[in-house]
Amino acid sequence: MATIVKRDNGSYSVVYRYVDESGKTKQKWESFSDHKTAKARKAEIESQQINNTFVAPKDETLEEFLKEFVDIYAQKKWGLSVYDSNTSLIDNYINPLIGNLKIQKINSRIIDKYIQTLKTTPAVSTKTHKARTKYVTDKTIGKICKLLNCAFKQAVKWEIIGKNPMDGATPPKTEYEKRAIWDIDTIRKALDECEDERLYVAINLAFACSLRVGEILGLQWERVHISDKDIANDNAYIEIDRELERVSLKALNTLDNKDVYLVFQPLKAESTTRRVLKAPKTKSSVRRVWLPVTVANILRKWGEQQEKAKAFLGSEYHDFDLVVALDNGYPCENRLLEESFKKLKEKADLPNVVFHSLRHSSTTYKLMLSKGDIKSVQGDTGHATADMVTRVYAHVLDENRKENAKVFEQEFYSVSDLKNAKPTENSNSETDIKALLEQLQKSPELLAVMKNLLSGGTAAVEA
Repeated sequence: MATIVKRDNGSYSVVYRYVDESGKTKQKWESFSDHKTAKARKAEIESQQINNTFVAPKDETLEEFLKEFVDIYAQKKWGLSVYDSNTSLIDNYINPLIGNLKIQKINSRIIDKYIQTLKTTPAVSTKTHKARTKYVTDKTIGKICKLLNCAFKQAVKWEIIGKNPMDGATPPKTEYEKRAIWDIDTIRKALDECEDERLYVAINLAFACSLRVGEILGLQWERVHISDKDIANDNAYIEIDRELERVSLKALNTLDNKDVYLVFQPLKAESTTRRVLKAPKTKSSVRRVWLPVTVANILRKWGEQQEKAKAFLGSEYHDFDLVVALDNGYPCENRLLEESFKKLKEKADLPNVVFHSLRHSSTTYKLMLSKGDIKSVQGDTGHATADMVTRVYAHVLDENRKENAKVFEQEFYSVSDLKNAKPTENSNSETDIKALLEQLQKSPELLAVMKNLLSGGTAAVEA
């Protein structure tokens, strides 16, 4: 049990005994500025002791805990890109603001205050990512809250804290914004104006196949099926089971090259990052995507040009079997593709979207062509769930639903008798009055009752 002791300085201490990890009984004093808070803490301790949910106090800070959490948890659960993303959030937004707090002192109120602070915290630029907004966005705050929720859940399992403080917190709601994309005419114009053949191939793969940038850059010829027979039978397709990405050397070492097929040697030995060919983030991203015949033929022509380059460069060509590679065979990074894409936009005076927007244009167009067949489109895009497609592309699905109403009108309500149908008018009023008069003539008693009602009603109105 616990007791409350008033201190000389006017504060109040909750005093109780507990058994530490080594089995020794110790005494703990927790100080509070007012009696009400101390009383609430006393009740909480006693309740936890009765229910066997009491956690022995520790002086571990959140920063100390997160270091242990990453060392133990990350190796089992995180991939390379998730490791880099989460450790960046910890280093830039968690440790600097609340890392020094004792983990057992953190509650929902502290988390809500922390979320409010984040909204006015300047966004941090790193070596591999430039901040695009002045302050931390709600989307990033949502990721931070998701990470903390995962960490605190693990702290509960490890019996470091008794309750997850995120359970009572209020993270910001992240709204899915309508994405800026190119329409069909704009994409056709971009392809007509594009003189960079590597970019031309990449644009077609992004739009026709709904591929992510990393999937385009990680595609290898071994997984491209465009033989004469495949094309003749409308069975040309590509297999997506890997992606190109730049990750930190620390992530590679910590995760022991988890899910990595190939690590490319850096141009500078002192580089702290590496380009890797790795498995996709989710199982749903592993998929087969069928090719339009035109795209299959574009790939064949591009492949023939690569073969000529190999023959010309000989040993100077570094063959990694990559479809979208640099002239010497080395992988082409996202940054280089974006630079080429930017030049095309400026030259052709095209709307300013990022290369990744072509994937969204693709998804939008396929939803329109398929009349909202979410599952078939999801198969191409590799989204983890159909719900993700529904949320992000709800505006497209709404257009299809409007079209459904038009089709319904044409196919069902175009029948003449339904087309000309009108609401039934109230034509029975005259008939009802005649029937009532007939009843009154037949029944003198009923007539007398009606007279009394009418006279009473008149009197009531006059009063």
